[in-house]
Amino acid sequence: MLLEFDEQDGLIRDRSLLDPNYVVEEDRIVGRDEQLQEVTKMLRVALGNNRPPNLFLYGPSGTGKSLIMKAVCKNIHKICEARDIKFGTIEVNCQDLDTLNIAVYELAERSADEAGVEVEVPKHGVATKEKWDELYRIVNENFDSVVFVLDELDMLVGRRDKQDPAFSRLLYQLSRAGANDDLTAYISVVAISNDTKMMEAVGSRALSSFTPEDVHFDDYDAKQLQAILRRRQDAFHEGVVDSGVIPLAAAVAAQTHGDARKAIDLMRVAGELAEREGDDGIHEEHVRQAQDKVEKNRVLEVVRGISTQKKICLYATAAVAAQTSNGAARSTTGYRVYQYLTDAIDVDQYYQETYVNKMKELTTYSLLDFERRSHGPSSGMFLEFQFGEQPETILETLREDSRIDMISDHEVASVVNAQIQNET
Repeated sequence: MLLEFDEQDGLIRDRSLLDPNYVVEEDRIVGRDEQLQEVTKMLRVALGNNRPPNLFLYGPSGTGKSLIMKAVCKNIHKICEARDIKFGTIEVNCQDLDTLNIAVYELAERSADEAGVEVEVPKHGVATKEKWDELYRIVNENFDSVVFVLDELDMLVGRRDKQDPAFSRLLYQLSRAGANDDLTAYISVVAISNDTKMMEAVGSRALSSFTPEDVHFDDYDAKQLQAILRRRQDAFHEGVVDSGVIPLAAAVAAQTHGDARKAIDLMRVAGELAEREGDDGIHEEHVRQAQDKVEKNRVLEVVRGISTQKKICLYATAAVAAQTSNGAARSTTGYRVYQYLTDAIDVDQYYQETYVNKMKELTTYSLLDFERRSHGPSSGMFLEFQFGEQPETILETLREDSRIDMISDHEVASVVNAQIQNET
C-alpha cells in the first residue's frame, strides 16, 4: 500500500511553504511592509556591531509578528557572517514554560544550540542564579551581538505567590544584564505578545530598564490573506488549485480575526484531504472540509489541557453564544447556565467572580474575547464574550469529556433559552 501511494502523483509540490512557521523570503511577505521596515531599521545597528534597541511586537495571533522577526534576523545573520560579526538569534516560545527557572534554562539551551556548544549546568537541582550565570557565559564566549526573541511572553506567568509575573522578572534581568556587565555582548530583548495590554502587567523596575520600541500588527483583511496565499500557491503543482479555493480560504480566515496561520493551514489541510481522496485537484469543498477539521483540531488541542471546571465554564458560555443572534454571551447569563451544569453533574460551584476570571483566562488561548458592556442603568455592567470559532464546534469538542456528555444537550438548550429570555 505504501508503494502504491508513493507511485501516485501528489498535489503538493513543496510542503514547507504550507508550514505557517516556515521563514519565507521577503518577497513572499505581504501586507507587513511598514512593520518589516520598522523592525529592520531598529535592528540593523547590529550590522555595525552596536546594541539594537529592545522591541515590543504586539497584535492578534497570526498577524506576522514572529515571521517578521525571523525574516529580519535571518538577513542580519547573513550580513554579520560576511563581516565576521558573531550574531545570534535566541528564540523561545514561552507558552509551555511554567516558571522563570525553566525559562532561563531554555534560553541557555537555545543559546548553546545556536553557538554549537554544550550547556554545563543540569536542568534540575541547581539554583536559578547558576542558570543565569551559564546563560551569560555561553553568550559572552560565543557572540558579539544577540537578539533574545521571547514569543508569547505573556503566557510565562510563573508562581502566583510572586509579586510580579515571571515574564516581568525575565524582562528585568535580561535588560539589566548589559548594564551590570554580566553580558559583554550587545543584546536586544524582543517581547512578542497577542495581548496588547501585556506591558501594563510589567513591574515598574522592569519597565524602566526594558523601555521597548513598540511595533503594532493589525489583523489581515481578506485581500491581504488572498495575496499571502497566492505567494505560496507554488506549494502545489501547477493547475491543481481551483480558482475559487484561495478566495474562500482567505474569506474564512478573515472572519476569524484575520489569522494568516489559519489561512495557510486551511490550504495545507485542503490539499492533504484532496490527495487522500485521490482527487486530481483541490476544490472549494475541500476547503470547507478543512475548515471543520482545523477548527476541531485547534479547539481539541486547547480544551484537552484545561481543568474540568474551566471546561464547564467554557461549555456554559458557548451554549449561550450558540443561541444568540450575534453569537455573543453575557457573563451573567453564562454563569446561570454554569450553575445548572455544576448541579447536574454534582461538582463544586464557583462564585460568579471566579467564573468570570476563569473565562478571562481562557481568552489567552484565542478561543474568545470579551468586552465590558451595559444595557442601561437598570441592567448593570457585565462582560460579553465573543467566540473566535463557531460555538457549536467548541460544544461538540467539549462533549468528548464524559462528565459533560452526561448532560442532555436538549436540556441545556432549554435552560439557555429560558435564561436568554430573562435577560434585561
